[in-house]
Amino acid sequence: MALRPSSLPLRVRLFEMAPRDGLQNEPGAMVPTATKIELIHRLANAGIRHIEAASFVSPTWVPQMSDATEVMQGITRTPGVVYSALTPNLKGLENALAAGVDEVAVFGAASEAFSQKNINCSIAESLERFEPVLKRAQEANVRVRGYVSCVLGCPYEGDIPPEKVAQVAKALYDMGCYEISLGDTIGVGTPLAAKRMIEAVSRQVPIDRLAAHFHDTYGMAIANLYAVMEEGISVIDAATGGLGGCPYAKGASGNVATEDVLYLLEGLGIETGIDLQAVLDTGHWITQALGRKPTSNVALARVLS
Repeated sequence: MALRPSSLPLRVRLFEMAPRDGLQNEPGAMVPTATKIELIHRLANAGIRHIEAASFVSPTWVPQMSDATEVMQGITRTPGVVYSALTPNLKGLENALAAGVDEVAVFGAASEAFSQKNINCSIAESLERFEPVLKRAQEANVRVRGYVSCVLGCPYEGDIPPEKVAQVAKALYDMGCYEISLGDTIGVGTPLAAKRMIEAVSRQVPIDRLAAHFHDTYGMAIANLYAVMEEGISVIDAATGGLGGCPYAKGASGNVATEDVLYLLEGLGIETGIDLQAVLDTGHWITQALGRKPTSNVALARVLS
């Protein structure tokens, strides 16, 4: 067992994004519902205990998620695993509740321009829209997670001030989100910028209520994750196979690969309870099903070795 540096957490909770964020922008034909269900089963069997399984959004905007109800109702649930879904509005929430989700999520942005491009409203308007969603979820005794996009840069505005990120994160937290996931949507962040962002946000939201959601466009995601773990972050979003991307951010690559995050954490002696080899196998399986290779460096290195 590797010796864990004292500045890092004892344990990290990994939040798996591949079934939702990883597949929602998959081009071409619809990914079969059975494939999505099998992916979720494989991830749970690998020891992952938090899986975002679907998105209850308009099929006009996100056709790959049009079978969200069938996916949520088709999975065999593993005890101890939380199966969540993205629900941007009240209609989506009601559909998710009917499908038996364990937890839901709403998403905003730290960039006004990105908010307009992504959800056709201002940041303030987006937060107002979430209020009835939070209220209804609380009535149903379902926890809500909040996402903040573009925390380290925006394709339209460039750099985003950390204080702006902190304002949006605090608004979501005060509204009732139990956890705020901070997303480097276009993957432009560097370790120092990531640290400064976390420092600003943690002055407004407790550090144990924050998560890191970093994309790997410039190959900086792993370095950025190490940097924010030094600041106290102990929840990491990742996608098996490095799947994902953002339709509103030209050139943005997928989420940081779960395989690469696990390799980092194992090397640091940080516990996750997840079987790296099982995740590697799952990554190869799902990317093969999609007709591509995994972008995970660990997956590619293990194939070559």
